[in-house]
Order: sequence, then structure tokens, then C-alpha cells
Amino acid sequence: MARTYASFPAIYELVREIPEGQVASYGMVASLLPGVTPRIVGFAMAATPAGEGIPWQRVINSAGQISERDGAARQRTRLEEEGISFKPPGKVDWAKHRWQGPSEAWLEKHSIDFMDFLTIQAGWPG
Repeated sequence: MARTYASFPAIYELVREIPEGQVASYGMVASLLPGVTPRIVGFAMAATPAGEGIPWQRVINSAGQISERDGAARQRTRLEEEGISFKPPGKVDWAKHRWQGPSEAWLEKHSIDFMDFLTIQAGWPG
């Protein structure tokens, strides 16, 4: 049975902000949500409900790789279909594909000042 947390809906809302051709790390997502850790984001991605348009494949680990688990090959295929390129040994090119962050509307809805967001973003990988 998959773990579930009250924060999953907020995680899914934020992950929907990641556009095709870009990726975010579990930590990047967690950094924008109070009380959420990268591990909880990982649990949410593993429990993503089908058919709800949540691009779970766009969330990877902070090393820029797809975490080893069942479904890793499917995740890589989906990312490659979206134009994500990988460098040896299987790392995403952060410089080309790193998500720049959510929309201003999302930041405003969640009361995150843009300057505070820039400080958070400065700690992101890549």
C-alpha cells in the first residue's frame, strides 16, 4: 500500500506547473511547500493517480538522474519523448532542462514573494 500525506494535493498542483521539456528535483518541489520534504515528494510521485494530468515523470533526483526503481525505464522514455536529453552516465543536462519555477500566479496564490522565490531558486541544482 502506498503512503499518502495531506500534502499530496499541493504537491500535485505544483508538479503540474513543470512544463514539457523541463525537469525538477524532489527537493526543488519540496522547497516551495512548507512542511514537505523531498522524500514526501517522492512518495507523492510514486502514488500519483492515473488520468489526472500530473507529469510525475518530470521529477527526478537532485543528482539529475532518474532514481533506480520499477518504472525508471518508462520515466526515461517519457522524458526523452518530451525532448529531455541525458548526458553520460544517465544524468539530465540541468543547464538545458532545469525547471525555472512556478508561474507568478502560483507564487501569488501561495503567498510567496518573488524575491523570496529567487532566494529559494538559488539553492536549486544546476
